[in-house]
Amino acid sequence: MSSEGIKAAYWPSYNSSTFPASSIDFSYFTHVLYAFVQADPTSFEAVVTPSDAQTLPGFVAAAHGSNAKALLAFGGGTSEAKTTFANLVSSQPARTSFITSAVAAARTYGLDGLDLDWEYPADVDQMSRLGDLLTEWRTAIDKEAAASGRPKLLLTAAVYFSPDLLPLDSIPRSYPIQILASSLDWINAMCYDYHGSWDTTETGAPAALYDPKSNISTSYGIDSWISAGFPSEQVVMGMPLYGHTWQLKNPGDNDIGAPAVGIGPGDQDGIMVYSAIVEFNKKNGATRVYDSSTVSTYSYSGTSWIGYDDPESVTKKVEFARARGLGGYFFWALGFDDGDWSVSAADISEAGCSTYYGVETDGDLGQECGLIVEPLDFIVPE
Repeated sequence: MSSEGIKAAYWPSYNSSTFPASSIDFSYFTHVLYAFVQADPTSFEAVVTPSDAQTLPGFVAAAHGSNAKALLAFGGGTSEAKTTFANLVSSQPARTSFITSAVAAARTYGLDGLDLDWEYPADVDQMSRLGDLLTEWRTAIDKEAAASGRPKLLLTAAVYFSPDLLPLDSIPRSYPIQILASSLDWINAMCYDYHGSWDTTETGAPAALYDPKSNISTSYGIDSWISAGFPSEQVVMGMPLYGHTWQLKNPGDNDIGAPAVGIGPGDQDGIMVYSAIVEFNKKNGATRVYDSSTVSTYSYSGTSWIGYDDPESVTKKVEFARARGLGGYFFWALGFDDGDWSVSAADISEAGCSTYYGVETDGDLGQECGLIVEPLDFIVPE
């Protein structure tokens, strides 16, 4: 891992017709992840579709041409992917079939690593089986590299924002911390979607760094991973290149937590990518507000309200990641930023602060950048 840290992003290959790999400005990223390929629900082998086979060579070539690493991500947020991985991990032969074929696919297309995005193991048993999968996957990668003489493939996983999934659905279970730490090069903590269309009674900061009312925040999640014993330098903090929208009950009551009556503009789930947010704000003369208590941004026009991250909030979040000694950050997803890559390009060095990750820091570092970085045993906002 370089001293400047991991700057990663997922590329939704299913959007390749509107945002091809050739459109990616790889200069902003050290690692890019091809999202997603699946495991066959019956044979459990990795499935590279004809479309993937046509798209992957150009994706890998473009990444390598800019000295970025290219990874292949499996799974995603669909119910089909969740079911397939739940079945896959329950059988040792199925795990072997998947692992062997996934490693072979990575070598066939010249990829640098593999990523698992299982959202999410549903109970304690599935968490244990996830540990089995990752342990066996790591062993297979090590053996393949030793046998082939080629560089060892990276192995990463997208995970819940905290190691304990209780806030998700009230089912107690936690990730096997030590197994993840020893098997994975790093985790991609999905620190977003805290608020959205599933609760239209009030507005919320979808990716709040701090939350004065609850533990559903990025600071709480990251600190929980570290407090549980997961190495901070193996934590990569996720940030969204999209926002969630609400319809305000009263246009005059427009703060975070304001009463709402439904979703606002965007798609059917009230999701709006950053480029569309910029256009909406401009077209509608929206008022944009940066909220320092949550380290997030929102805008409103009439009854339309949008919560999101922009260059200002991302810059402060990246400084938080550095102050915590994290491995870096990632975005979901490529193709969502504006034409100037404004959010992707946001970097704390613009504020005259340290450009290094994984180093010991004190409170002065964050304060110099206008951000109070709370100690690990505090989750209150500034």
